[in-house]
Amino acid sequence: MARVLVPLAQGCEELEAATITDLLTRAGVEVVTAGLDDQPVKASKGLTLLPDTTLDAVVDESFDMIVLPGADYLDQDPRIHRLLQRLAGEGGYTAAICAAPKVLASAGLLEGRSATSYPGVLDGMDLPGVDVNLRPVIADGKVITSRGPGTAMDFALALIEALEGKAKRDEVEAGLVR
Repeated sequence: MARVLVPLAQGCEELEAATITDLLTRAGVEVVTAGLDDQPVKASKGLTLLPDTTLDAVVDESFDMIVLPGADYLDQDPRIHRLLQRLAGEGGYTAAICAAPKVLASAGLLEGRSATSYPGVLDGMDLPGVDVNLRPVIADGKVITSRGPGTAMDFALALIEALEGKAKRDEVEAGLVR
């Protein structure tokens, strides 16, 4: 069974966090949500999220994928950069939606790739060698990016396909009555 880490920062986009964790769980993926500290996470629209654990508690554990919901604070945490770089070096998947592709860029993981983000997030960065695109979801090798809350379901389905294959994605999608 695949294992995925979803770091949750204060101000994260709750629709993205919930959609990612819900759909991956429906696919039989083990999802671990981790707060940057031991406090409940106050999401962008006021919802309070309770992470499974803290980032410090899982920083040395193995994951097949790290998925970043949109949150500005993730880019300010060097532990996130180290985790992303380590997993990418081990051949694992890194994924981000909304403002979080900026974290992948800051960690040096978008070089030579196509990526998307919330409008304007990547445009303002000096990213030579990165093809910033407007598609809703972009899977480029082991890096998957998406635009924002409106693309969260398609993003989560792409994550399932990457980890568990097209048949599992189709099974989960059929249950969503899309």
